[in-house]
Amino acid sequence: QVQVVESGGGLVQPGGSLTLSCTASGDIFSIDFMAWSRQPPGKQRELVASINSSGIRYSVTGRFTISKDSDKNTVYLQMNSLKAEDTAVYSCNAQGVREAPRTRFNSWGQGTQVTVSS
Repeated sequence: QVQVVESGGGLVQPGGSLTLSCTASGDIFSIDFMAWSRQPPGKQRELVASINSSGIRYSVTGRFTISKDSDKNTVYLQMNSLKAEDTAVYSCNAQGVREAPRTRFNSWGQGTQVTVSS
């Protein structure tokens, strides 16, 4: 089994910053894709940022930064200049290959709530 756990969510004022962390653990041989998505209240889940061997992609440009610590199987999402519309449940996705058997996994975390409000 592969577990994905997010942390770092909370309540922040408009204009503030927050850093989310996501760690994948368990039966992992390798990870080749990690991403952050979010689901605002009453809306569909949307991809925020992803990172793999080909590079980094953002749907929220200029304010969010994704980074990865491969040794720790951890990905971070630094969020600056937060707005009320950034309020959402932020979830992490990890994809890769299991240790044994060498099959692919696609695992999601439970999500962490980010609320931007004064």
